[in-house]
Amino acid sequence: MCRRRQVCNVYLVCGHRLQLPDETITCDSEYCKFSPRHPPSCQPPRCTQTCWQYRQWPEQYSPNINSLCPTCSTAAGHKLVRY
Repeated sequence: MCRRRQVCNVYLVCGHRLQLPDETITCDSEYCKFSPRHPPSCQPPRCTQTCWQYRQWPEQYSPNINSLCPTCSTAAGHKLVRY
């Protein structure tokens, strides 16, 4: 069934987290009303009786990245500049 994916990158060096925009993950089921394969001809009341009407719970994914977050990386780059 179709669902959303929520990704929050965890940067281990600085400890910051960065929440990315939600992604929509589509399925290939013709019985899911959010799927691209769901036929346009499937209409209520039949559709509400035979097809998924809700997305599944969001998939939550938090990869641990062994580096600085983009903000800290940029700030560190500015500090290293010598004049």
